[in-house]
Amino acid sequence: MWRWTVSGVCQGKGASSARSTPPHCSLSLSLSLSLLLLALVLLGRPPPVSATSIRHRACGRARHSPPAHNASAVPAPAGRHVRSYNHLQGDVRRRKLFSFQKFFLRIDESGAVNGTKSKDDPLSILEITSVDVGIVAIRGLHSNYYLAINKKGDLHGAREYSSNCKLKERIEENGYNTYASAEWRNRKRQMFVGLSANGRPLRGRKTRRKNSATHFLPIMV
Repeated sequence: MWRWTVSGVCQGKGASSARSTPPHCSLSLSLSLSLLLLALVLLGRPPPVSATSIRHRACGRARHSPPAHNASAVPAPAGRHVRSYNHLQGDVRRRKLFSFQKFFLRIDESGAVNGTKSKDDPLSILEITSVDVGIVAIRGLHSNYYLAINKKGDLHGAREYSSNCKLKERIEENGYNTYASAEWRNRKRQMFVGLSANGRPLRGRKTRRKNSATHFLPIMV
């Protein structure tokens, strides 16, 4: 390393030397600083950066950098998103309804509704059509009768589709489905499709959602 010393000419003695600096002394100091910077560059050390230049660089980056995206500034959609279930309307499924009482629900050629133990009974093949959200119509594929519940809660087959044929389909906690009249109620209580332990149709007024006789398992045909 080079060792730089200030010439004696620049070392003033007394108060008069401190008050006034000769011109050749200032030139010597400037030359010494220039040589010092040159030596730092040759040694691979970057020259010192002043605080003023740092501030200028920071301001330049702030002017040219794009504004940061603020997720909280994005307005939230008004109200809760409502899902559309229109794709379910018109959906047709062929199923057998196997009751909790071990019967297949069937609609015979006279329109009578009952249960059968036979797995091969063609009258137990049903066509379930979605007519609205959560509302289905069940028709016997071979008898061509609709499963219906009238105002009194009687379970029967109807030749023509009507409001008595609209049934609310719901999946219960045990995995079975229940089917209740979408049109009629008995003292504000829903009336369900159900089969007794003997395979006979139950009166809708005596049925309840928790009653296992109203639980059916749809089996794909």
